[in-house]
Amino acid sequence: MPRFPITGRRQLRLVSNQELYTLSFQAYNQFLQQNQVVNNSAQAATVKQVGSRLQAAIETYMRQKGLSEQLSGYRWEFNVVENQQVNAFCMPGGKVVVYTGILPVTQSETGLAVVMGHEIAHAIAEHGNERTSQGLLANGLLQAGSIVVDSNPSLARQIALQAAGVGTQLGMLAYGRKQESEADEIGLIMMAMAGYNPEESINFWQRMAAQNKGQEPPEFLSTHPSNQTRINDLKRLIPKTMQYYKGGKGGGSAAGAAGSRGK
Repeated sequence: MPRFPITGRRQLRLVSNQELYTLSFQAYNQFLQQNQVVNNSAQAATVKQVGSRLQAAIETYMRQKGLSEQLSGYRWEFNVVENQQVNAFCMPGGKVVVYTGILPVTQSETGLAVVMGHEIAHAIAEHGNERTSQGLLANGLLQAGSIVVDSNPSLARQIALQAAGVGTQLGMLAYGRKQESEADEIGLIMMAMAGYNPEESINFWQRMAAQNKGQEPPEFLSTHPSNQTRINDLKRLIPKTMQYYKGGKGGGSAAGAAGSRGK
C-alpha cells in the first residue's frame, strides 16, 4: 500500500486516478442532471469566486511542494444546488457542489472557504480514491486493479458519490476520523493561502454545533470527531496555518501567501 505524499500515511488506492476521474465526472454530471443547479445568482457567483481562489492556492501549494503532477487530470468546477440539506462535497478531480442549505451556516465568503477548503482537501488528500477503492472492492467492481463499470454502471457511480459524502446529512461526516483531521489541516492551509482568515473556522464550527445541538451522537459511537473535538483541534492548528495567511481584512492572493510559507 503506497504512502501518499500529502498525508504522509499509507492509503488504499486500487484504481488509477485516470479511471477514477472518469467515473467521478460521470457521477457528478448525473448528480447535476438530477438536481436543481442554481445559476446567475449572487450565491452561485460567490461559490465560484471562492472556488477560484482556493484552486489558485492549491495549485500554488502543490507546485511549491513539487507535487503538481498530483493535480493532473483535474477539471475544476464549482456549482450550487437547491437543497435544504446542510451539505457540500468535492468529487475526485475537483468537481465541487455546495447545497443552499449550508449557506445560512457559512454566512459569509470566508465561511464558505472553510467548507469548500475542507471538502476540496478530501480530494487533494485522495480520500475519495481511498473510499471508492473500498466500495468498488466490496461490491465486486474491481478486476485486476481496474474499474469494471460496464458490469453495473449505476452502482459504480453511486459508490463514487457516496465516497465523496453525497447522501449523508453533511458530506464531511462520510469520512473517518483520520481523514477528517487531515482535511481540516489541509483545508485551513488552503483557505489561508487563498486570503481567507483560518480563524473563521472556529466560528463556523460553533455555528454548526448550535445547528446540530441535541442531534449529534456521542463521539465514541461516531466515525467523525464531535464538533467540540474538531473546534479544539482547529484551535491547535490555527497558529501553524496563520503563517500562510497574508490576507488581512482586505484579502490577499494565493501566491503572496504562499511566498511567505514557513518550512
